Amino acid sequence: MLIVLGIAQAFTIDGSRLVLGLTTTGFFLLYGAGLVFVAVRGLWKAARWSRGPTVFTQLIQLLVAYSLWDGGSKAIAAGLAVLAVVIMVCVFQKASTEALTGGGSNDHPVL
Repeated sequence: MLIVLGIAQAFTIDGSRLVLGLTTTGFFLLYGAGLVFVAVRGLWKAARWSRGPTVFTQLIQLLVAYSLWDGGSKAIAAGLAVLAVVIMVCVFQKASTEALTGGGSNDHPVL
């Protein structure tokens, strides 16, 4: 989704805000690529390190949804919020927690 936002931002860059448009486009594209990396390399292979970036991103998405709520975009805000909550529920389920923390052994307590 962030990669799509980066591409959309690239098409809306105008001369008066060139630097802001370029940095925003670059941020969205790099952050989106980073999330693809987390999903493919981390979550798919059940790497411990992938849980943190996943949860952090969903918390940011909840804040974005909250900020969109009053702007007349209630449907988009609700969709973003529901998606973020569903992903966090999936990441914090017992099976996911055990997979991401080394099989549920006592060596790695769940925080």
